[in-house]
Amino acid sequence: MWTPDRKSSKPLYHQIADYIERRIAYGEFPPGSLLPSERKFASQLEVNRSTVVQAYDQLRAQGLIEGRTGSGTRVSLYKWGVTPKHTPNWRQYVEGGTFLPNLPFLRRIREEAHNHAHMIDFASGELSPDLCPNDAFRQLLQDRPFHDHLGYDNPQGYVPLRETLVTHLLNYRNIKATDSSILITSGSQQSLYLITQCLLSPGDAVAIEDPSYCYSLPMFQSAGLHLYRLPVDDKGVRPADVLELYRKHRIRMIFLNPQYQNPTGSVLDPARREQLLRISEELGIPIVEDDPFSLTSFQHCPPLPMKSYDTNSNVLYIGSLSKIAASGFRIGWMVAPQSVVSRLADARQQMDFGLSIVPQWLAAQYLASDYFEHQLFSLREALARRCRLLVESLREELSQEVSFEVPSGGLNLWCKLQKPVNDYKLLEEGIKRGVLFVPGSVYGSEPGFVRLSFARPKEEHIRPGVVKFAEALRFLRVMPTSSVKH
Repeated sequence: MWTPDRKSSKPLYHQIADYIERRIAYGEFPPGSLLPSERKFASQLEVNRSTVVQAYDQLRAQGLIEGRTGSGTRVSLYKWGVTPKHTPNWRQYVEGGTFLPNLPFLRRIREEAHNHAHMIDFASGELSPDLCPNDAFRQLLQDRPFHDHLGYDNPQGYVPLRETLVTHLLNYRNIKATDSSILITSGSQQSLYLITQCLLSPGDAVAIEDPSYCYSLPMFQSAGLHLYRLPVDDKGVRPADVLELYRKHRIRMIFLNPQYQNPTGSVLDPARREQLLRISEELGIPIVEDDPFSLTSFQHCPPLPMKSYDTNSNVLYIGSLSKIAASGFRIGWMVAPQSVVSRLADARQQMDFGLSIVPQWLAAQYLASDYFEHQLFSLREALARRCRLLVESLREELSQEVSFEVPSGGLNLWCKLQKPVNDYKLLEEGIKRGVLFVPGSVYGSEPGFVRLSFARPKEEHIRPGVVKFAEALRFLRVMPTSSVKH
């Protein structure tokens, strides 16, 4: 994100006007493009609104932009001799296509997190920099020079990494696999994308937990799938609900996050796991098991995944290093039957010819080293500590207004608000005070829930963040009831 140079002798509004003019000249803002509102642009650049007003006035005087009542400020259609008939309707193109954009709530949250580093971020599901094994990565790169070929790799992924994962999955997850049954991906979301695009067809019915992180991913709707809800309680989903959905809708696939479920933090009950596997075998319905959190167990004894009990290849198992090492690493994997792996590898190769070799090489070195075990131990201790801080702070500030079940692992605390508030207004009030979080409706829940992630904020920021969240919630509590809408 560009920012004006506050040390320059050129006034800030001149710098802003020059920046926008360059983007117009380069074609980044084609004729007719809608520019950010003065208030929004000022917030992004961290300048006074009047500064942006001056910049827009200068551009307007040059004929580069024009303001229309009710439609905001747009790039002029006629500057440089360009007329509407010569200009593609980029808005129509942007709003077209079959791949849907992210939810507005998420775009708003990510925009604030990206543009304002001072925000206390309970929204992000990634680890804070101090929880990532950066020193281990640097040491591995220093001690073990990379000598492999940098050409296109095996479509299934770097062979040494897949071989390392065979041992890793057996030792840490009790999953028996061969390297030919493993597909390397850029993370859990790419695995889910490949499954929805290649193994299912538009109109297919699938079962998804309620609430679920999957509801924040438009890829399911983009694939034309019909989503049916599996309510999650403190023991996970109920097998009887799966049978009911099959009877009514002939569901073709079940998507589960059994270990420290996102967002609720629940763990699927062992008896229910057994029943779900039996149902999957009897009906021939695959289970997609997304398992990003299990190794974060605060008690250092993570629950075993469903895949470890799967003897008939009914479970497609998804894992990654995003929640236990670093989100920017972009290393994930899928364990599946060879036919499925081959199909998805072929599809992924059409997209990008495979992943970069270097991160895969580093992941293989890291997983086979002593650094990994040390990272797990320190990460679990740190996450447990941050979770305690968050719980203590909420009990001090909002004991009568927020309830929750304390998780035994994962990165999230799922909170129920005792009285309903408008999700949008609560988020905006939080942003005004410098705190981010995710309203529960993003995950498909009924109104009155919030997900607070404790892995991103520094420990010393957790309590102040809760205070800011409490201020936002209490501000809305005193508003007239008529202002609360869902």
